[in-house]
Amino acid sequence: MNQSQELVVTTSPDELRMAVRQARSEGQRIGCVPTMGALHEGHISLIRQAVDTCDFVVVWIFVNPTQFGEGEDLQTYPRPIEEDLKKCGAAGVRMVFMPPPEVIYPDGYSTWVEVAGLSEILEGASRPGHFRGVATIVLKLLNLIQPDVAFFGAKDYQQQTLIRRMVRDLNLPVEIAICPTVREEDGLAMSSRNAYLNPAERAAAIRLFEALQLADSRFREGAEDVAAVQEEMLGHLRGSDLIEPDYAVIADPDSLEQLTSPQPRMVALIAARVGSTRLIDNQLIELSPR
Repeated sequence: MNQSQELVVTTSPDELRMAVRQARSEGQRIGCVPTMGALHEGHISLIRQAVDTCDFVVVWIFVNPTQFGEGEDLQTYPRPIEEDLKKCGAAGVRMVFMPPPEVIYPDGYSTWVEVAGLSEILEGASRPGHFRGVATIVLKLLNLIQPDVAFFGAKDYQQQTLIRRMVRDLNLPVEIAICPTVREEDGLAMSSRNAYLNPAERAAAIRLFEALQLADSRFREGAEDVAAVQEEMLGHLRGSDLIEPDYAVIADPDSLEQLTSPQPRMVALIAARVGSTRLIDNQLIELSPR
């Protein structure tokens, strides 16, 4: 859709609401793309999808402190703001909302959102409190912008599953659009944290994608032993001294419960530390009836 108007950048919730209200009064379809900045081609693919299907697109850039745990990279997380704004303008975004932390979490802030079950497994087990921060900030974003559609990437599989569950459970009037993972030519999933990898680590990181491909191949060949496939994934990751796996599991794509036997639809999920950088990836596995 036409996005030819000039980009507006604001830190004010009131200015954001006023702009969205005006656009909606003109019958425009509102889209939003939540990000923490450091925009790469994966983010841009979400933005393009939003611009193509909505009239007024808001990109949220906010490095959310409540989803970072102790010892994680909150302070060093990349923040190339000027470059991000240029990319948003070039893509046809109408407004970028960049609130300071004190606007989102004022003194005395004490209200949190938790999605039971999904928050506590896999990434939630490895990063306690992470998904409480994610669910809270996404609900705040949806309340502030009240978009018709919010766009998320498939790479953060557990995150988008949790967000869809929250939206369903709380009857939020928003469509959650999930866009495909964008990968480098060798298959590595694009991530802002890839910038932390040195050349040797970057070369090793491809093993995450290879392990996912390995799982897909094994099940298509007729493998019935899920535990054995998971061990093979872990073994492939451990084939590099630079990689320390956290988990490599086969799960139900909706509940994320780990499977003990194959089913027609599954998701392979991986988290590993490559050097000092923690990366995640996933792949849906859909088997044809035998």
